Amino acid sequence: MSSVLYDAPGPRAIRRHRILGVLTILVIAIGLGFVVYQLAQTGQFSAAKWRLFTFPLVQQKVLEALIATLTAFGLAAVLSLVLGFVLAVGRLSEHAWIRIPATWFIELFRAIPVLILMMIMYYGLPPLGVTFVTPLVAVVTGLTLYNGSVLAEIFRAGVESLPSGQKEAGYALGLRKSGVMSLILFPQAIRAMMPVIISQLVVVLKDTALGFIVTFQELLYLAKFYGAQVTYGSPIIPATILFGTIYILLCLILAAVAKWVEIRTRRSPRIAKPTGGDDENLESGKAPFIGQQMGGAAPIQ
Repeated sequence: MSSVLYDAPGPRAIRRHRILGVLTILVIAIGLGFVVYQLAQTGQFSAAKWRLFTFPLVQQKVLEALIATLTAFGLAAVLSLVLGFVLAVGRLSEHAWIRIPATWFIELFRAIPVLILMMIMYYGLPPLGVTFVTPLVAVVTGLTLYNGSVLAEIFRAGVESLPSGQKEAGYALGLRKSGVMSLILFPQAIRAMMPVIISQLVVVLKDTALGFIVTFQELLYLAKFYGAQVTYGSPIIPATILFGTIYILLCLILAAVAKWVEIRTRRSPRIAKPTGGDDENLESGKAPFIGQQMGGAAPIQ
């Protein structure tokens, strides 16, 4: 049977795809081998280059930098989600005095780079008399303002991508707009936009590295500091490999958590399908309706 989107490849196409796959793997392997060879030739894998990272005090500092990075990410992620939700509600409001300021706020802070926001918070506010801004506060505030604005647009796009019948069905059940938004539209929009939301949270995690500009002692700040130690041969490449691996592991863990959350939401009984299919419902005289897929609300008599 042929597919609607494309025809199944024949023997010649399958053979051609296999040859191209093997050639691609060979090219990548040769490129990686060349990079590893150059690193070995320049002594980047020598014990002298990696000796600095064997000291217990250095390892303790790396752990402290990791905790600082995770702290900034956790605070910024939670605050960004909250701010994004509030701004999305304001952007979708029917009242102009709420919708217009929310729109201006989103467009303003989406256009300003995160690094500039951090620098304004840390270097611009103290001359104005604001003295409570620490490097952590500057990093979290900059990340929250920017990513909260981006997440607001993600939530809004998810809500507006839903069929209009979803909202109309909620109003038909007697719900107000707040109930329609919180019980029907936003749960479906968040599930639909979950990959985009997780991608933005990965951006939040990686953008914590910009904190080294405002002297926030996170992973990149420490990598730059240890990579410049002339006493140990300026181990820039080893520091990059070590701290880059830590960032990759953190992103993989975040992606795994996101996958687990997605699977859990799909298996949630609140979004489970009815026990009987549409054919069984029609045979029993019950027409399928949207309320059965959103919490099991009773049909309109």
